[in-house]
Amino acid sequence: MRAIPADLVGYDFSWSSCAFEHLGTLGAGLDFIHRQMDVLRPGGVAVHTTELNVCCNWATIDEGETALYRRRDLERLQRDLAKDGHSMTLNFTLGDRAEDRHVDIEPWSNVHLNRRMDGYAITSFGMTIRKRMS
Repeated sequence: MRAIPADLVGYDFSWSSCAFEHLGTLGAGLDFIHRQMDVLRPGGVAVHTTELNVCCNWATIDEGETALYRRRDLERLQRDLAKDGHSMTLNFTLGDRAEDRHVDIEPWSNVHLNRRMDGYAITSFGMTIRKRMS
């Protein structure tokens, strides 16, 4: 993820699953997203999931084993990608059922959508990016 070969190009689809938040810093993960756009053909699609800090848009864990992205980090990424002509879809809707809002703590229950990490409520978050057409 830190060294994508320059000749890895022309793909229709690229994806990562809860990985780029483990690159050491928020910035390193965002750099990966920008670099992986180079592997896509024009109009190609990238899909990524990451951990989203849903309780705070200001404080977060910005470095270490797991960096926690905030809404503002992903909205900034969306704006930066748009400057290069890419379109990114974000949906921050958390749901309205009790299980959508429940934040699990250790010891973990059998099923949870959200959990607590170092005092922050987090959830898995998906985003879709379409590379500019030309």
